[in-house]
Amino acid sequence: MKILVACEESQAVTIAFRNKGHEAYSCDLQECSGGYPEWHIQGDALQEAYSGKYDMMIAHPPCQYLTVTANRVFLGNPERWRKRLEAIQFVWQLYNAPIERIAIENPVGVISTHIRKPNQYIQPYHFGDPVSKKTGLWLKSLPPLTHTNNVYDKVDWYVPPSGKRMSRFMADSASTNNPENAKLRSKTFPGIANAMANQWG
Repeated sequence: MKILVACEESQAVTIAFRNKGHEAYSCDLQECSGGYPEWHIQGDALQEAYSGKYDMMIAHPPCQYLTVTANRVFLGNPERWRKRLEAIQFVWQLYNAPIERIAIENPVGVISTHIRKPNQYIQPYHFGDPVSKKTGLWLKSLPPLTHTNNVYDKVDWYVPPSGKRMSRFMADSASTNNPENAKLRSKTFPGIANAMANQWG
């Protein structure tokens, strides 16, 4: 299959599908950091999604204005409201691209409110990576992912002063005003990338 991995600079999902013999391409406004620039399209993900060239798209739209984690900073901030609306419109355009098989991946957020609820929520620890990061999958002509290796009991939990338990990885990579941490947190964990390639490929 020819696969577009939209909004991916890390190439984690792209590489997983390439390893299974598929013609996968990452696409992002940024340069890729995965080491395979020949598999990367640096440009507009929507332009690629509407090109008619792909059999499948897995999209990771930026979650900065979509996640519920940042809701507190929207109060009295019309500029952030506008950016959230633009982010929702971007997801809507991706979801309605002329591609038969589509998966949209994003943390818990407002996609559920403004478009529809996800087909499933997954965690990295369902697929062998001992980290908690609840993520939704909005699927079109693709089945939900089957868990492959639950390592919940190996997650390194941390409880900050707020009392909200999180995995140590997420606590140590807080993304507020830190672009590098934001990029780190946005990468797809290897277990999930491999499950996508094995089960959807």
